Amino acid sequence: MSGDRTARATAAGATVDVGEATTRFLLYGLLPGWFVPGLADWVLHRRTRIEDTSGTKESLIHALMMAEVGAPIALTLRYEVNPLLLALQLGAAAVHEATALWDVRTAVDSDREVKPVEQHVHSFLESLPFGGLASLMCLHADQARSLLRGGRGDPNAWRLVPRRRPLSPGYLAGIGVAIGTCVLLPYGEELLRCRRAAGARKRRGRAVRGERDRKGS
Repeated sequence: MSGDRTARATAAGATVDVGEATTRFLLYGLLPGWFVPGLADWVLHRRTRIEDTSGTKESLIHALMMAEVGAPIALTLRYEVNPLLLALQLGAAAVHEATALWDVRTAVDSDREVKPVEQHVHSFLESLPFGGLASLMCLHADQARSLLRGGRGDPNAWRLVPRRRPLSPGYLAGIGVAIGTCVLLPYGEELLRCRRAAGARKRRGRAVRGERDRKGS
C-alpha cells in the first residue's frame, strides 16, 4: 500500500510481512466478502416484498448507502492513503451510519417486517466499513498521525495522489464485474420493481376514482 516500514512476525520458522498480509486481507478477503451480506440483504428485501411496503423511498436509500461506501473505496483503489483520503473515509463512514438508521426507520414506519436475520445482516454491513478503515489506518499509521496534526508539513496531505504502485488492471476489472453483478444488477432490479409497483398502484387508484366518478354522475 505505501512505503512505510511494516512489522514482521516469525511463525513456524517463516517470516511473515504483517503489512502485506493485511493488505491481501483487505483486497482479497474483506472487500470481496462485502458482497455476500449485500446480496443477502437484497434477498431479504425481496422476501418481505419491499415494493409493496416501503417501496421506492427505501430502495433509493439503499442506493445512497452504496454510493456512500462505494465512492471512498473507489478512491482508495486508485489513490495513495493520506490525510485527505482518511478524512473522506471517516466522513463517509459516519454519514453511512446515519443513513443506515434512516433506512431501518423507513422500513419500520412502512410496516415492512425487518426480521432478526435481516438485522444480523445489517450488523455486518455496518461494521465492515469500520473494520476496513481501522485496518487501513493501522497500515498507514503515519498518515493517521498526520491527519491528527492537520497534515502540517506534508504538501500532499490534502490532495489526491495517484498510487505509486497501481493495482493490477485484472484486479480492478474483477472488482468492477463483482460490483456490477452483486450490487448494481440486484439493487437496480429492486428499484425497478418498486417503481413498477408504485406505477401499478397509481393506475389502480385512477381506475377506482374513475369508476366512482362514473357512478356518481
